[in-house]
Amino acid sequence: MLQRGTLRPGIVHLGLGAFARAHTAVITENAMLASGDFDWGITGVTQRSDTVARQLAPQDGLFTVTERGNGAAPLRVVSSIVEAISGRDNPASVVDRIAAEATSVLTLTITEKGYRIDPRTGTLNVADDQVRADLAGQAPQSAIGQIARGLQQRSRADAGPLTVVSCDNLPGNGELTRKLVHAFAAALPPGEAEPLLAWLDAHVTFPNTMVDRMVPATTAGDLDAVERELGLRDEAAVVAEPFLQWVIEDNFAARRPRWEDAGALFSSDVAAWEAAKLRLLNASHSMLAYLGLAAGKTTISDAVGEDVFLSACRRMMAEDALPTISLPQGLAGEAYCAQVLGRFANPALGHTTAKVGSDGSQKIGLRLLSTVRGNLDAGREPRWAALAVAAWMRHVATTPEGQLDDPLAAELHAALPSSRTASTVVPALLGCRSIFDGELAAHGGFSELLTHWYRTIDIHGLDGLRNEINHG
Repeated sequence: MLQRGTLRPGIVHLGLGAFARAHTAVITENAMLASGDFDWGITGVTQRSDTVARQLAPQDGLFTVTERGNGAAPLRVVSSIVEAISGRDNPASVVDRIAAEATSVLTLTITEKGYRIDPRTGTLNVADDQVRADLAGQAPQSAIGQIARGLQQRSRADAGPLTVVSCDNLPGNGELTRKLVHAFAAALPPGEAEPLLAWLDAHVTFPNTMVDRMVPATTAGDLDAVERELGLRDEAAVVAEPFLQWVIEDNFAARRPRWEDAGALFSSDVAAWEAAKLRLLNASHSMLAYLGLAAGKTTISDAVGEDVFLSACRRMMAEDALPTISLPQGLAGEAYCAQVLGRFANPALGHTTAKVGSDGSQKIGLRLLSTVRGNLDAGREPRWAALAVAAWMRHVATTPEGQLDDPLAAELHAALPSSRTASTVVPALLGCRSIFDGELAAHGGFSELLTHWYRTIDIHGLDGLRNEINHG
């Protein structure tokens, strides 16, 4: 644990959820302890909810991390967060912290939907109500608005260069963040846009990264267990697996923590690490979530414990995903796939299928459809990736609109027919251009695979899948 009197703020983090606390905050603290450089205290900003800020405030930013699984370390108190702000309630303060001269790094974990991307253009959705309000000059509420307005204020104050580090599961996350911030700046009136865009090009970098650690939602039971061990109540406690990984492109505009002293890997080939994680780990996570939900499995460990689902994941990774990616140096494909499934089997995490299956419309394109396209382009059948997409389709079709946890829930349900069978649901959802492009939707072989798997799940259930996968 750090001596708080020696800690100085140097990082602003947007999206102060459980993952950020169990990943970025831990690595940053370890880096400061290893290097003796204490200029990297974190100002954490919550986004949609102020819950974490309210939890951390009376605890002076301190919280515990409990690891569960083989190789788990003892419970630890993490002290790298020096301030927690509700971005919803104090947006002007967020802008001020980004613009502060002491801030050299801005990190973010705002999830896919937090980027306000227009799925049709792949850039910033300037028609989004919140983005429009941020552009109009109100204290910004969207993360991209906060970043752009903070950098604008920073440029006017001549506060020096800054690095923006996305830590979300998006390919080319740094390049994407740069594109969105520049799109916001370009949408401002010319008198604001031109100087800001010039300053961004000269003083701000956006390195790509890949992050990995499974961090389930903290339960009341977790809080009770921490209290029994610690002797104190920690309302901001987080639980995580022992595994932790961070791959970062070394493209920084200013000083940074020595994250490499805490195990981070600086690489010139982050894209390969991203592709491996998205198409192997994240894709399998989604497959297990939707197959598990169809079979009434509550947790991911329950789902991977079902032999037929485990076999489907193995085959999707080996037969569909691995042939579509070039692995980075130092990553062995078969060993990585086995490690992924071993991590999913950790029953101590309690990672729920419902949580992993949320926001599916934002995830399946990156995790599954990229693999589907890669196989179709190579003349191969994406049999197992199609199973995962079909399971997602059935989840959408069988979940009431008010209960579907997805930002496109209304659009998806509006597309669904009244009679929901494989032959009606599949073409209806393939028609959603926010998710499927026209070429993929029109591919007869892919549509047939989806219809086949949807029908198998819908009519024959687990027994049908067992027969199909074990003998297919």
